[in-house]
Amino acid sequence: MNLDPHLLNLSRQLADAAALGGDEMAELAERLAAPLQASARLILQDALSEAMQEVTLELAPGSAEMRLRGRDIDFVVNRPSPSVGEVSESDDVTVAPLKISKDDAGQEPSAETGTARISFRPPEALKAQIEAAAEREGLSVNTFLVRTLTAALRPAPQRPLKVDPGVPEGRNGSRLEGWVY
Repeated sequence: MNLDPHLLNLSRQLADAAALGGDEMAELAERLAAPLQASARLILQDALSEAMQEVTLELAPGSAEMRLRGRDIDFVVNRPSPSVGEVSESDDVTVAPLKISKDDAGQEPSAETGTARISFRPPEALKAQIEAAAEREGLSVNTFLVRTLTAALRPAPQRPLKVDPGVPEGRNGSRLEGWVY
């Protein structure tokens, strides 16, 4: 993403507004344009970085990153690929519903609640392992923890059993077919 057109637009709007105040004001606006562009570039980068953090939380266990290439910004979205034995979204899968106790019934998480802060104080050795694992993945510790916890707390997919009318009731799923080598 090239920020230059947006920053030039900001400079033009500043010059147009200053022109209403006379020549002195226009000259002052011209002198302020360069420092203002540098500050505006940093502010835009900070805002985009915060946006990527929010997107990452929504994509967990995936992530979204903002990378600087010179003066341009690139956005990278990392979607987790299914591991061996893991079921992909295209497979026929039934997910067990999340069970909530009566005490927690009124506090079911919603998509509108946004992010929350918690205090987490692991032992120093575990903290070092978490940081090393996050670094190996190329993620911040926070993003790594969100992805890991999201994956760990997701209910395990359950494949629906195909009913075979030729098998007595209660024995479905225990029958093997195929060749043995």
